[in-house]
Amino acid sequence: MNLSCDLAGLLIALARAYTLILIGYAILSWIPDLQRYQRYLDPLVLPLLRPLQRVIPPMGGLDLSFLVLILVIQLVVVPLLGRLSLNVCYGI
Repeated sequence: MNLSCDLAGLLIALARAYTLILIGYAILSWIPDLQRYQRYLDPLVLPLLRPLQRVIPPMGGLDLSFLVLILVIQLVVVPLLGRLSLNVCYGI
């Protein structure tokens, strides 16, 4: 394995970990007693979430921008990184 292959794998792992962070952030927002812990995830989540929240307004009190961001990561970013990983690691 080479450094480029390792880096591609790391980027995929980071994208998946970010998805878990988003899910954790959403869960914290639903439980009133735990909302105070959201501030620890704010620096990770809000830079990507705020622009989407400006474009996608909440519907019925439900913030759909979380869902859109998770879908973009899982349906666009992870597959692109997977393809990059195949190209870099195996020349496919």
